[in-house]
Amino acid sequence: MASLIATGLMGLGGITSRHKSYAASAQEKPASAAEVKIDNFSFGPMAITVSVGTTVTWINRDDIPHTVVSTDKVFKSKVLDTDEKFSFTFTKPGEYPYFCSIHPKMTGKVVVQ
Repeated sequence: MASLIATGLMGLGGITSRHKSYAASAQEKPASAAEVKIDNFSFGPMAITVSVGTTVTWINRDDIPHTVVSTDKVFKSKVLDTDEKFSFTFTKPGEYPYFCSIHPKMTGKVVVQ
């Protein structure tokens, strides 16, 4: 079925060329994303450096609940069970230390440039 649709679109040159143009524009401005894993009572990587506008996603890979809480109260997750995620988009440069409110010795930092 997909090949029939692709064949049909290729026959409509105007649609195909507009689609290619759109795809090129989308590639020029990729969405910025980064990931931090929570596992074995630690954040990995413990410190991460990202650009302004990047969305960082924390994923709890541990078998117990954790949180992600900014020490400066910039962001705060709910309690994350196994495989649950929390995301935050950083819009200003700076250093953002954070910790798990359930296990305060678990710490990490996001540096935004």
